[in-house]
Amino acid sequence: MQVPMRVNKKLAGVLVAAGVVIAAVVLSESGHSRGQAPSNNPVPESAAKSAPVEPSVDLSPTQLNAIKVAPVGTYEFPVEEEAVGSIDYDEDLSVQVFPDYQGTIIETLAQLGAEVQKGQPLYTLKSPDLIQAESNLIAAAATYVLTNKELQRVQGLSGIAEREKEQATSDEQTAEGALKAARDAVRVFGKTDAEIDAMIASRKIDPALVVLSPISGKITARNAQPGWLVQPGNLPAPYSVADVSKKWMLANVVESEIPLFQLGQPVQVRVISYPDRVFTGKVSKIYETVDPDTHRVTIRSEIADPNDELHPGMLANFVIRVRGPVESTALPANGVVRESDGTMIAWVTADRHHFVQRIIKTGLRRDGQVQVLDGLQRGELAVTDGAVFLSNLWEAPPSD
Repeated sequence: MQVPMRVNKKLAGVLVAAGVVIAAVVLSESGHSRGQAPSNNPVPESAAKSAPVEPSVDLSPTQLNAIKVAPVGTYEFPVEEEAVGSIDYDEDLSVQVFPDYQGTIIETLAQLGAEVQKGQPLYTLKSPDLIQAESNLIAAAATYVLTNKELQRVQGLSGIAEREKEQATSDEQTAEGALKAARDAVRVFGKTDAEIDAMIASRKIDPALVVLSPISGKITARNAQPGWLVQPGNLPAPYSVADVSKKWMLANVVESEIPLFQLGQPVQVRVISYPDRVFTGKVSKIYETVDPDTHRVTIRSEIADPNDELHPGMLANFVIRVRGPVESTALPANGVVRESDGTMIAWVTADRHHFVQRIIKTGLRRDGQVQVLDGLQRGELAVTDGAVFLSNLWEAPPSD
Protein backbone atom coordinates (compact mmCIF):
# COMPACT_ATOMS: atom_id res chain seq x y z
CA MET A 1 0.00 0.00 0.00
CA GLN A 2 3.00 2.34 0.32
CA VAL A 3 3.84 2.34 -3.43
CA PRO A 4 0.56 3.94 -4.67
CA MET A 5 1.05 6.79 -2.17
CA ARG A 6 4.40 7.77 -3.81
CA VAL A 7 2.82 7.65 -7.29
CA ASN A 8 0.10 10.03 -6.18
CA LYS A 9 2.66 12.52 -4.82
CA LYS A 10 4.57 12.58 -8.15
CA LEU A 11 1.35 13.11 -10.06
CA ALA A 12 0.42 16.03 -7.85
CA GLY A 13 3.82 17.70 -8.51
CA VAL A 14 3.41 17.37 -12.25
CA LEU A 15 -0.07 18.91 -12.09
CA VAL A 16 1.20 21.92 -10.09
CA ALA A 17 4.05 22.60 -12.55
CA ALA A 18 1.66 22.40 -15.49
CA GLY A 19 -0.65 24.91 -13.83
CA VAL A 20 2.18 27.44 -13.40
CA VAL A 21 3.12 27.20 -17.11
CA ILE A 22 -0.51 27.65 -18.20
CA ALA A 23 -0.89 30.69 -15.95
CA ALA A 24 2.24 32.30 -17.40
CA VAL A 25 0.99 31.76 -20.97
CA VAL A 26 -2.39 33.26 -20.09
CA LEU A 27 -0.80 36.35 -18.53
CA SER A 28 1.46 36.83 -21.55
CA GLU A 29 -1.45 36.71 -24.01
CA SER A 30 -3.44 39.05 -21.81
CA GLY A 31 -0.62 41.63 -21.94
CA HIS A 32 -0.52 41.44 -25.77
CA SER A 33 -4.23 41.97 -25.97
CA ARG A 34 -3.85 45.32 -24.10
CA GLY A 35 -1.16 46.59 -26.55
CA GLN A 36 1.73 46.28 -24.11
CA ALA A 37 5.22 45.61 -25.48
CA PRO A 38 6.79 42.32 -24.56
CA SER A 39 9.36 42.41 -21.80
CA ASN A 40 12.16 41.51 -24.24
CA ASN A 41 11.46 44.62 -26.46
CA PRO A 42 12.10 47.73 -24.28
CA VAL A 43 10.93 51.29 -25.34
CA PRO A 44 13.64 53.16 -27.35
CA GLU A 45 15.52 55.86 -25.39
CA SER A 46 14.78 58.62 -28.02
CA ALA A 47 11.04 58.01 -27.64
CA ALA A 48 11.32 58.38 -23.90
CA LYS A 49 12.73 61.90 -24.21
CA SER A 50 10.39 64.91 -24.22
CA ALA A 51 9.63 66.80 -27.48
CA PRO A 52 11.71 69.99 -28.30
CA VAL A 53 10.54 73.11 -26.51
CA GLU A 54 8.63 75.41 -28.89
CA PRO A 55 10.10 78.97 -28.90
CA SER A 56 6.99 80.64 -27.57
CA VAL A 57 5.96 82.64 -24.54
CA ASP A 58 2.66 83.31 -22.81
CA LEU A 59 2.45 86.69 -21.12
CA SER A 60 0.41 87.79 -18.17
CA PRO A 61 -1.51 91.09 -18.32
CA THR A 62 1.22 92.73 -16.27
CA GLN A 63 3.97 91.50 -18.59
CA LEU A 64 2.05 92.79 -21.61
CA ASN A 65 2.68 96.31 -20.36
CA ALA A 66 6.40 95.85 -21.12
CA ILE A 67 5.87 95.39 -24.86
CA LYS A 68 4.05 96.93 -27.79
CA VAL A 69 2.22 94.98 -30.48
CA ALA A 70 1.17 96.29 -33.89
CA PRO A 71 0.50 95.00 -37.41
CA VAL A 72 3.60 94.64 -39.58
CA GLY A 73 3.74 97.62 -41.95
CA THR A 74 5.92 99.05 -44.72
CA TYR A 75 8.53 101.76 -44.98
CA GLU A 76 10.26 103.56 -47.86
CA PHE A 77 13.94 102.75 -47.56
CA PRO A 78 16.33 104.98 -49.53
CA VAL A 79 18.99 103.08 -51.45
CA GLU A 80 22.27 104.42 -50.08
CA GLU A 81 25.97 103.67 -50.08
CA GLU A 82 28.27 104.33 -47.13
CA ALA A 83 31.99 104.96 -46.90
CA VAL A 84 34.57 106.37 -44.51
CA GLY A 85 36.75 109.32 -45.37
CA SER A 86 38.24 112.53 -44.02
CA ILE A 87 37.55 116.26 -43.98
CA ASP A 88 39.79 118.76 -45.79
CA TYR A 89 39.73 122.42 -46.79
CA ASP A 90 38.12 123.23 -50.11
CA GLU A 91 41.23 123.85 -52.20
CA ASP A 92 39.18 125.81 -54.72
CA LEU A 93 38.42 128.30 -51.93
CA SER A 94 41.90 128.28 -50.37
CA VAL A 95 44.67 130.69 -51.38
CA GLN A 96 48.38 130.70 -50.58
CA VAL A 97 49.29 134.35 -50.14
CA PHE A 98 52.66 135.05 -51.78
CA PRO A 99 54.02 138.55 -52.41
CA ASP A 100 54.37 139.70 -55.99
CA TYR A 101 57.99 140.66 -55.40
CA GLN A 102 60.94 139.29 -53.49
CA GLY A 103 61.63 140.78 -50.10
CA THR A 104 62.21 140.37 -46.39
CA ILE A 105 59.28 140.26 -44.01
CA ILE A 106 59.15 143.29 -41.74
CA GLU A 107 56.01 142.61 -39.69
CA THR A 108 53.23 140.04 -39.49
CA LEU A 109 49.72 141.42 -38.97
CA ALA A 110 47.44 138.35 -38.64
CA GLN A 111 47.56 135.28 -36.43
CA LEU A 112 46.79 131.66 -37.26
CA GLY A 113 43.05 130.94 -37.08
CA ALA A 114 42.05 134.60 -37.31
CA GLU A 115 39.14 135.68 -39.49
CA VAL A 116 40.18 138.16 -42.19
CA GLN A 117 38.37 140.17 -44.82
CA LYS A 118 39.29 140.62 -48.44
CA GLY A 119 41.86 143.41 -48.71
CA GLN A 120 42.95 143.17 -45.06
CA PRO A 121 46.76 143.50 -44.53
CA LEU A 122 48.49 140.23 -43.62
CA TYR A 123 52.18 141.18 -43.52
CA THR A 124 54.63 143.81 -44.68
CA LEU A 125 57.69 143.24 -46.81
CA LYS A 126 60.89 145.20 -47.42
CA SER A 127 61.18 144.88 -51.16
CA PRO A 128 64.20 146.07 -53.20
CA ASP A 129 61.90 146.49 -56.18
CA LEU A 130 59.62 148.82 -54.22
CA ILE A 131 62.60 150.81 -52.97
CA GLN A 132 63.84 151.23 -56.53
CA ALA A 133 60.40 152.28 -57.77
CA GLU A 134 60.00 154.84 -55.00
CA SER A 135 63.49 156.19 -55.63
CA ASN A 136 62.60 156.69 -59.29
CA LEU A 137 59.39 158.40 -58.21
CA ILE A 138 61.17 160.94 -56.04
CA ALA A 139 63.74 161.60 -58.76
CA ALA A 140 61.02 162.01 -61.40
CA ALA A 141 59.11 164.38 -59.17
CA ALA A 142 62.22 166.51 -58.62
CA THR A 143 62.94 166.59 -62.33
CA TYR A 144 59.40 167.65 -63.09
CA VAL A 145 59.57 170.49 -60.58
CA LEU A 146 62.85 171.65 -62.09
CA THR A 147 61.67 171.57 -65.71
CA ASN A 148 58.40 173.26 -64.78
CA LYS A 149 60.28 176.15 -63.14
CA GLU A 150 62.55 176.41 -66.16
CA LEU A 151 59.56 176.60 -68.49
CA GLN A 152 58.00 179.32 -66.42
CA ARG A 153 61.26 181.24 -66.38
CA VAL A 154 61.67 181.05 -70.14
CA GLN A 155 58.10 182.05 -70.74
CA GLY A 156 58.63 185.14 -68.55
CA LEU A 157 61.62 186.40 -70.56
CA SER A 158 61.23 188.80 -73.46
CA GLY A 159 63.29 188.55 -76.58
CA ILE A 160 64.19 184.90 -75.98
CA ALA A 161 64.55 182.62 -78.95
CA GLU A 162 61.56 180.50 -79.84
CA ARG A 163 63.78 177.46 -79.94
CA GLU A 164 64.62 177.81 -76.26
CA LYS A 165 60.92 178.06 -75.38
CA GLU A 166 60.17 174.90 -77.35
CA GLN A 167 63.02 173.05 -75.67
CA ALA A 168 61.84 174.07 -72.21
CA THR A 169 58.30 173.02 -73.03
CA SER A 170 59.52 169.65 -74.33
CA ASP A 171 61.62 169.05 -71.21
CA GLU A 172 58.71 169.87 -68.95
CA GLN A 173 56.36 167.55 -70.83
CA THR A 174 58.94 164.75 -70.77
CA ALA A 175 59.41 165.16 -67.03
CA GLU A 176 55.65 165.16 -66.49
CA GLY A 177 55.32 161.89 -68.42
CA ALA A 178 58.17 160.31 -66.43
CA LEU A 179 56.48 161.37 -63.19
CA LYS A 180 53.20 159.78 -64.20
CA ALA A 181 55.00 156.55 -65.12
CA ALA A 182 56.85 156.58 -61.80
CA ARG A 183 53.61 157.10 -59.89
CA ASP A 184 52.03 154.15 -61.74
CA ALA A 185 55.04 151.97 -60.98
CA VAL A 186 54.72 152.68 -57.26
CA ARG A 187 50.93 152.28 -57.36
CA VAL A 188 51.45 148.69 -58.57
CA PHE A 189 52.93 147.87 -55.15
CA GLY A 190 49.68 148.86 -53.48
CA LYS A 191 50.57 152.41 -52.52
CA THR A 192 47.72 154.91 -52.60
CA ASP A 193 47.86 158.34 -54.23
CA ALA A 194 47.92 159.92 -50.80
CA GLU A 195 50.94 157.83 -49.81
CA ILE A 196 52.65 158.68 -53.09
CA ASP A 197 52.05 162.41 -52.58
CA ALA A 198 53.44 162.13 -49.05
CA MET A 199 56.62 160.46 -50.30
CA ILE A 200 57.11 163.17 -52.93
CA ALA A 201 56.52 165.94 -50.43
CA SER A 202 58.86 164.44 -47.80
CA ARG A 203 61.32 163.07 -50.34
CA LYS A 204 61.48 159.89 -48.24
CA ILE A 205 60.77 156.39 -49.44
CA ASP A 206 58.43 153.94 -47.66
CA PRO A 207 60.08 150.50 -47.99
CA ALA A 208 57.13 148.56 -46.49
CA LEU A 209 55.26 146.60 -49.12
CA VAL A 210 51.88 145.62 -47.62
CA VAL A 211 50.54 142.22 -48.71
CA LEU A 212 46.74 142.01 -48.56
CA SER A 213 44.40 139.04 -48.22
CA PRO A 214 42.95 138.23 -51.65
CA ILE A 215 39.77 136.70 -50.16
CA SER A 216 37.67 136.76 -47.02
CA GLY A 217 38.17 133.72 -44.82
CA LYS A 218 40.26 132.18 -42.10
CA ILE A 219 44.04 132.02 -41.68
CA THR A 220 44.68 128.30 -42.09
CA ALA A 221 48.49 128.41 -42.25
CA ARG A 222 51.09 130.93 -41.10
CA ASN A 223 54.79 130.55 -41.85
CA ALA A 224 55.70 134.24 -41.90
CA GLN A 225 58.34 135.48 -39.45
CA PRO A 226 60.08 138.87 -39.35
CA GLY A 227 63.34 138.74 -41.27
CA TRP A 228 62.28 135.82 -43.43
CA LEU A 229 63.22 136.16 -47.11
CA VAL A 230 60.22 135.52 -49.32
CA GLN A 231 60.12 134.90 -53.06
CA PRO A 232 56.99 134.64 -55.20
CA GLY A 233 55.88 131.02 -55.60
CA ASN A 234 58.54 129.51 -53.33
CA LEU A 235 56.94 127.20 -50.77
CA PRO A 236 55.94 127.45 -48.04
CA ALA A 237 53.71 130.47 -48.50
CA PRO A 238 53.87 133.06 -45.71
CA TYR A 239 50.09 132.78 -45.21
CA SER A 240 47.22 130.64 -46.41
CA VAL A 241 43.64 131.88 -46.31
CA ALA A 242 40.59 129.71 -46.92
CA ASP A 243 36.86 130.23 -47.14
CA VAL A 244 35.83 127.76 -44.42
CA SER A 245 32.09 127.91 -45.07
CA LYS A 246 32.57 124.85 -47.29
CA LYS A 247 34.73 121.78 -46.74
CA TRP A 248 35.74 118.79 -48.77
CA MET A 249 34.87 115.26 -47.75
CA LEU A 250 37.24 112.75 -49.37
CA ALA A 251 36.14 109.12 -49.21
CA ASN A 252 37.28 105.92 -50.89
CA VAL A 253 34.80 103.44 -52.38
CA VAL A 254 35.42 100.05 -53.94
CA GLU A 255 35.80 100.11 -57.69
CA SER A 256 32.82 97.79 -58.22
CA GLU A 257 30.55 100.54 -56.85
CA ILE A 258 31.82 103.31 -59.14
CA PRO A 259 28.78 103.07 -61.50
CA LEU A 260 26.48 103.88 -58.57
CA PHE A 261 27.93 107.37 -58.05
CA GLN A 262 27.11 110.47 -60.07
CA LEU A 263 28.03 114.13 -59.80
CA GLY A 264 25.50 116.13 -57.84
CA GLN A 265 24.19 113.23 -55.72
CA PRO A 266 23.16 114.38 -52.22
CA VAL A 267 25.54 113.46 -49.41
CA GLN A 268 25.05 113.21 -45.65
CA VAL A 269 28.13 113.31 -43.43
CA ARG A 270 28.61 112.46 -39.74
CA VAL A 271 31.73 112.95 -37.63
CA ILE A 272 32.67 111.62 -34.20
CA SER A 273 32.83 115.10 -32.70
CA TYR A 274 29.15 115.75 -33.43
CA PRO A 275 27.45 112.34 -33.33
CA ASP A 276 23.95 113.84 -33.41
CA ARG A 277 24.64 116.24 -36.28
CA VAL A 278 24.25 115.61 -40.00
CA PHE A 279 26.16 117.80 -42.47
CA THR A 280 24.83 117.93 -46.01
CA GLY A 281 26.45 118.40 -49.37
CA LYS A 282 26.78 116.90 -52.83
CA VAL A 283 29.24 114.87 -54.88
CA SER A 284 31.53 117.29 -56.72
CA LYS A 285 34.20 115.03 -58.25
CA ILE A 286 34.83 111.36 -58.97
CA TYR A 287 38.55 110.82 -59.45
CA GLU A 288 39.74 108.88 -62.46
CA THR A 289 42.53 106.85 -60.89
CA VAL A 290 41.86 103.61 -59.01
CA ASP A 291 44.36 102.67 -56.31
CA PRO A 292 46.05 99.48 -57.58
CA ASP A 293 46.63 98.20 -54.03
CA THR A 294 43.20 98.77 -52.48
CA HIS A 295 41.15 98.88 -55.69
CA ARG A 296 39.31 101.91 -54.43
CA VAL A 297 38.56 105.27 -56.01
CA THR A 298 38.30 108.65 -54.28
CA ILE A 299 35.01 110.52 -54.30
CA ARG A 300 35.02 114.19 -53.32
CA SER A 301 32.00 115.96 -51.89
CA GLU A 302 31.40 119.60 -51.06
CA ILE A 303 29.97 119.92 -47.55
CA ALA A 304 28.29 123.04 -46.19
CA ASP A 305 29.90 124.16 -42.92
CA PRO A 306 28.72 127.71 -42.21
CA ASN A 307 29.83 127.60 -38.55
CA ASP A 308 33.28 126.15 -39.29
CA GLU A 309 32.70 123.05 -37.16
CA LEU A 310 34.48 120.58 -39.44
CA HIS A 311 38.26 120.53 -39.29
CA PRO A 312 40.76 119.03 -41.73
CA GLY A 313 41.81 115.50 -40.80
CA MET A 314 38.54 114.60 -39.06
CA LEU A 315 37.35 111.07 -39.75
CA ALA A 316 33.88 111.12 -41.24
CA ASN A 317 31.25 108.68 -42.40
CA PHE A 318 29.30 109.68 -45.45
CA VAL A 319 26.10 108.35 -46.96
CA ILE A 320 25.17 108.91 -50.60
CA ARG A 321 21.68 108.23 -51.89
CA VAL A 322 22.34 106.43 -55.16
CA ARG A 323 18.76 105.55 -56.14
CA GLY A 324 15.16 106.35 -55.26
CA PRO A 325 13.52 104.84 -52.16
CA VAL A 326 12.21 101.25 -52.08
CA GLU A 327 8.98 100.43 -50.23
CA SER A 328 9.38 97.23 -48.25
CA THR A 329 8.03 95.28 -45.28
CA ALA A 330 9.52 96.79 -42.14
CA LEU A 331 9.62 96.39 -38.41
CA PRO A 332 10.85 98.88 -35.79
CA ALA A 333 14.37 98.17 -34.58
CA ASN A 334 13.10 97.43 -31.05
CA GLY A 335 11.06 94.58 -32.50
CA VAL A 336 14.12 92.78 -33.89
CA VAL A 337 16.58 90.74 -31.82
CA ARG A 338 19.99 89.60 -32.99
CA GLU A 339 20.97 86.21 -31.55
CA SER A 340 24.53 85.31 -30.60
CA ASP A 341 24.92 83.30 -33.81
CA GLY A 342 23.81 86.25 -35.95
CA THR A 343 20.26 85.02 -36.47
CA MET A 344 17.65 87.79 -36.56
CA ILE A 345 14.34 87.02 -34.88
CA ALA A 346 10.97 88.65 -34.26
CA TRP A 347 8.00 87.73 -32.10
CA VAL A 348 4.53 87.29 -33.61
CA THR A 349 1.13 86.65 -32.05
CA ALA A 350 -2.40 85.91 -33.07
CA ASP A 351 -4.20 86.64 -29.80
CA ARG A 352 -1.87 89.21 -28.09
CA HIS A 353 -1.26 86.63 -25.34
CA HIS A 354 0.68 83.75 -26.89
CA PHE A 355 3.87 84.89 -28.69
CA VAL A 356 5.91 82.73 -31.07
CA GLN A 357 9.49 83.34 -32.09
CA ARG A 358 10.04 83.82 -35.85
CA ILE A 359 13.38 83.79 -37.71
CA ILE A 360 13.54 86.66 -40.21
CA LYS A 361 15.93 87.96 -42.84
CA THR A 362 16.71 91.66 -42.62
CA GLY A 363 18.12 94.21 -45.03
CA LEU A 364 18.34 98.00 -44.91
CA ARG A 365 18.01 100.09 -41.76
CA ARG A 366 16.79 103.67 -41.65
CA ASP A 367 15.27 105.99 -39.05
CA GLY A 368 14.76 103.17 -36.55
CA GLN A 369 13.11 100.88 -39.12
CA VAL A 370 14.48 97.51 -40.25
CA GLN A 371 13.72 96.10 -43.68
CA VAL A 372 12.33 92.54 -43.46
CA LEU A 373 13.16 90.55 -46.58
CA ASP A 374 11.71 87.23 -45.40
CA GLY A 375 9.90 85.74 -42.42
CA LEU A 376 7.07 88.22 -41.88
CA GLN A 377 3.97 89.19 -43.82
CA ARG A 378 2.41 92.61 -43.91
CA GLY A 379 -0.48 92.86 -41.50
CA GLU A 380 0.75 90.15 -39.12
CA LEU A 381 0.67 91.08 -35.47
CA ALA A 382 4.23 91.41 -34.19
CA VAL A 383 6.05 92.88 -31.24
CA THR A 384 7.27 96.34 -32.25
CA ASP A 385 8.88 97.27 -28.94
CA GLY A 386 10.21 94.95 -26.24
CA ALA A 387 11.32 91.98 -28.34
CA VAL A 388 14.44 91.65 -26.19
CA PHE A 389 12.20 91.32 -23.13
CA LEU A 390 10.45 88.34 -24.70
CA SER A 391 13.71 86.70 -25.73
CA ASN A 392 15.13 87.08 -22.24
CA LEU A 393 11.89 85.73 -20.77
CA TRP A 394 12.00 82.64 -22.99
CA GLU A 395 15.70 81.99 -22.32
CA ALA A 396 15.43 82.52 -18.57
CA PRO A 397 15.64 79.28 -16.51
CA PRO A 398 12.39 78.22 -14.80
CA SER A 399 11.99 79.40 -11.24
CA ASP A 400 11.73 76.92 -8.38
